[in-house]
Amino acid sequence: MQFKRFDQTKPFIVLAIVFAAWMFLPFAVKRFARHTFFEFQAPIDVSAATIRTFQDYWAMRTRNPNDLIEAGQEIARLNSFYENKIREAKTLEDEVARLEALLNLPVFNEYRHEAARVVRRDYNAWWQRITIRKGRNYGITVGSPVIFAGGVVGRVSEVGLYTSVVDLLSSPGVRLSAVIETDGKHRPVNFQGRSSAAFSNATGSLEFVPLDIFIAPGEEPRVVTSGLGGVFPPGLSLGVLRKLEPDSDGLFQSAEVSLDSRLSSLMEVTVLVPLAPNEPPKGGAR
Repeated sequence: MQFKRFDQTKPFIVLAIVFAAWMFLPFAVKRFARHTFFEFQAPIDVSAATIRTFQDYWAMRTRNPNDLIEAGQEIARLNSFYENKIREAKTLEDEVARLEALLNLPVFNEYRHEAARVVRRDYNAWWQRITIRKGRNYGITVGSPVIFAGGVVGRVSEVGLYTSVVDLLSSPGVRLSAVIETDGKHRPVNFQGRSSAAFSNATGSLEFVPLDIFIAPGEEPRVVTSGLGGVFPPGLSLGVLRKLEPDSDGLFQSAEVSLDSRLSSLMEVTVLVPLAPNEPPKGGAR
């Protein structure tokens, strides 16, 4: 009977020994093992993403040519529209630069826009992450902001040779400074991601919201980045303010922020890589 009980506890004893051995290993060995596993896993993710790309390509080959012609015409119209927007943005950038020089204002960091495709998604109760198909080979660094058409995606937390891991805005580990657009004083508040239930929209939370901030009926105030901290440029959309509740101390309010529903289905994102001296602000997708 005693031998039988020992056999039942043997796996737990082995696990405890392995755990104790891992705890006493030097930090350098642990870091080497972690990076080795990350680099070993990266080709598997990239290969799976490449196969999906080929599947989409051959699926498009079966489409009616008339549908493809209509799609091409729509893309041509969009290109014309965005060309006008680019010219308008360039005019506004020149005006901002002129005012900054005139008023001797501090200049925000410039970035190179590096578009990258998503190859993997990892969502659980502790974090929400995506893996993109670019890494150190494109100059991406840890902490780089990641954006898309709807605003902020998150920030780079790990960088490998060919891939990078991005912590999504909805991940509880992501914290940054934000402002509420309807606040004329532009007072900074603290944003943090929040774990959401399965199949529900991603949310975040705000802390230290002033007491005079309120949500008028029919309004959906946007929450944007403040630019403080030097990581995210100012004015990038984070989400929409939904609920306001007074804190227990009565000095501030806390709020719920509804994030963009497209965060869970992104196929491509853009990494803002800080520019090195004399580096042109260009980037591409791959």
